[in-house]
Amino acid sequence: MIADLVDKHQLINTTMKNQSVGIDISKDSFTACICLNENLQHTFTEVRKFKNDKTGFNQLTKWVLKNSTNLPISFLMEATGVYHENLAHHLFKINKIVHVVLPNKSNHFFKSLNIKTKTDALDAVVLSQFGVERKHKEWTPPSPVFKQIRELTRFYSQLREQRTALKNIKHSKEEAFEVSKLIINSNNKLIKSFERQMETCLLHLQKIVDSDLQLKSKIEKVCTIKGIKLLSAATILAETNGFEGFENRKQVASYAGYDVVHNESGTSIKGKTRISKKGNRYIRQALYMPAMTACRYNPEFRRLYLRIIKKKPSKMIGQVAIQRKLLVLIYTLWKTNAEYMSGYHETKVAQQKSQATQDSIFEDTSLIK
Repeated sequence: MIADLVDKHQLINTTMKNQSVGIDISKDSFTACICLNENLQHTFTEVRKFKNDKTGFNQLTKWVLKNSTNLPISFLMEATGVYHENLAHHLFKINKIVHVVLPNKSNHFFKSLNIKTKTDALDAVVLSQFGVERKHKEWTPPSPVFKQIRELTRFYSQLREQRTALKNIKHSKEEAFEVSKLIINSNNKLIKSFERQMETCLLHLQKIVDSDLQLKSKIEKVCTIKGIKLLSAATILAETNGFEGFENRKQVASYAGYDVVHNESGTSIKGKTRISKKGNRYIRQALYMPAMTACRYNPEFRRLYLRIIKKKPSKMIGQVAIQRKLLVLIYTLWKTNAEYMSGYHETKVAQQKSQATQDSIFEDTSLIK
């Protein structure tokens, strides 16, 4: 039996009795398995295969109802491109608990079980065990407006990447020997076509933002940060669903891949400290140019940037630090519904020093008395 390949190990939730449906999903189909965790024992059902369409979704719910118990049950799947989205939305609509995990997290769990075989059926079994042994954040779909914005900003990013590729081709053809004018003209037309589509995306993005007065007001406050414009702000807000579910700045930084990874052990291993990059790449892309602008034209950020690169071998380290600081600042302004105040940090530090001086004077006079 496939379940026999799964090694038993100590559970995190040793007192919990629950069950989870592990789902390994692909373009046309998905496999599912139910894991029951009761009295520290795992019981697995058979693995079933369903079509990745509405018929398959309905068959899945009927099969789960027939083969599950009255214990709390959840559905866990990996974020595999866009193939999981239809099933996740379907299960959410019928009030099921859905967990969508990143592939790197599930891969770590697979490695912890020392599993060397990889099949669709076995993946469903292990994902079901992953669902009962670990606590996962409940998945909720993005709001309609942020979903529209995310689709637009991602499409804009894809258009920009293709335009860059065409510009590289243009450069190579223009520098080559006696290239046909047909090729050069055709390439120029394609570049202009992509640029027109990018302009259309920006116009439509502005239209969506203008239609929601509350959203427009909050984005305008975020854009008071020098270097942050509509596209950057909209991208970050859409990718985080308006920072829904984020409780602190560390979670935001980790979600974007700006969390720091240390590689040190004892006295023999001292690797480079770097960011994980295991996060949302669209956020990092959106913050690249704003960070460049902030490093040049915002005095506060420039001072921080120069201080960081003074002791670092690469200027990119300072650039990444500014990106992270911008992201945290956007999160703070969005949550507090406030505008950016230039010099706020210096003013606050000065006030704290002044208060400390007054306190020390008071203490000294009290000692004289």
